[in-house]
Formats: sequence, structure tokens, C-alpha cells
Amino acid sequence: MTRLEALDIEVALGGRAVLGPLRAAFAGGWTAIVGPNGAGKSTLLRALAGLQPLASGQVRLNGAPLRALPPVERARRIAWLAQQGEVSGELTVRETVELGRLAHVGLMGMPGRADTAAVARAMALTECASWAGRRLHQLSGGERQRVLLARALATDAPLLLLDEPTTHLDAPHQVALARLFRRLADERDLPRGVVTVLHDLAIALLADRLLVLQHGRIRADGPPADPQVQQAVASVFNGAVRIDVDGTGRPRVALELDHH
Repeated sequence: MTRLEALDIEVALGGRAVLGPLRAAFAGGWTAIVGPNGAGKSTLLRALAGLQPLASGQVRLNGAPLRALPPVERARRIAWLAQQGEVSGELTVRETVELGRLAHVGLMGMPGRADTAAVARAMALTECASWAGRRLHQLSGGERQRVLLARALATDAPLLLLDEPTTHLDAPHQVALARLFRRLADERDLPRGVVTVLHDLAIALLADRLLVLQHGRIRADGPPADPQVQQAVASVFNGAVRIDVDGTGRPRVALELDHH
């Protein structure tokens, strides 16, 4: 199984430390990174993807320094979805999803059966196959988001790093996405590690693991049912939320309406 490690990483922006020092490891399962605005969630995800320069420390992929790996090898092992995905609005849905196969096909290569199958599977999983011929500028924000997620899935990378993947999605599609993350993490034939930055705590609580950040540091790391993790969530949001348990024993988020 592919393993991604952050070893004492630190990030500074404008001469100011914004992340770390921090140590964490990611392999299988679904991890949700949560915390208040400015906690360093997106910065951490960018660092894990090799897109954010480090002030110190190292990110390793299967024991090898991530930055030492060729970009093509990185792209085959790690799929990345930015918070604001940039693609040409003139591309069709299918053409956009096919970009996820570039690391396998190359710029001048011709897609084969495996590439076609990967694209079709990704579009089916994200429920965007019915508008394969439409152009991105014709889509709503939520539809575009599903297409960009399909592009990431089409890589067949064993690790998915997704920054706010539920952005622009309505509640039914947010729930569908949570089910998809669960399915991807549990697949036997192609198990994947899914790491998501999420603002929606109700969705985050469905993950296997919560990584709770505050001021660029890890406050807690463990399953949502862990009381210490639940206490950390309440603490980093200054008591505005709490995690309790429903009638089936599952953790759920509740707002503290009398919070000051």
C-alpha cells in the first residue's frame, strides 16, 4: 500500500510560520482534515502533494523523498484536486476527465483500453457521464466540481488529496460523495487512501480518521469516536460546536446556539 509521510515539515509564508513542525502519515482509509479558517489545512494538503515549498522537514512517498521523484511518477501515485480547480471552459466534460490520464498516456500518446475504461469508471462514479459532451462553461458550479473530481479519479492513483471536494455541491451530492470516499477507501481490488480537507463537520465525521488542525499544528489525530478527538474539535472551534453520539452510537455534530 502506498504510504505518504510528513516528517517534521514546516511552511512559512511571507516570513511567517503558518504550518508545523508537523508529523503525520497517510496510507489507506479516509482521513478528513478539519479545523477553523487559517488553521493550515489547505497548506498541509499542498505540502503533501509536493506543491508547497517547505521551510524544513520532508515529505516522503513510500520512503523516498517526494521531491526527488519524477513528476510523472508523482502524478501516477498522487491525485490532486485543488479548492479552485482551473481548466478551460471550452473543454468538454469527457476531455477534461481524460486529462487525468496524461501521466499514463503522455502528451503525444494515444489512449488505450485501460485509459478509456478509467475515464468511463470515473465519470460513472461521479455521475457526470450523461453530460460527457457538454462544455465546462455550460455547467453549474456543482457539476464542474464533480467533473474535476472525476479527472482526479481517472488517474487511478492510490492516494487522493482533495481540497474541499464538496464545494458547490448540494446536500444529496455531498452525501453521495461521502459514500464514494467510503467505497474508494474500502475497495479490495484498488484500495485508495483518501485525504480530504473539509469544512462540513457532518461529512467529516463519516471518515475513518480526523486530523484536527489549529494554528498550523495537529491538535488531535484519530477516529471520530475518540473522545479526545471530539474534545479537540470543540476546542478549536471555541465551543461553537460539539460532537455527541446519536441513538446508533455514531458521532454527530451539534451547534452550541448559546455559545458566546
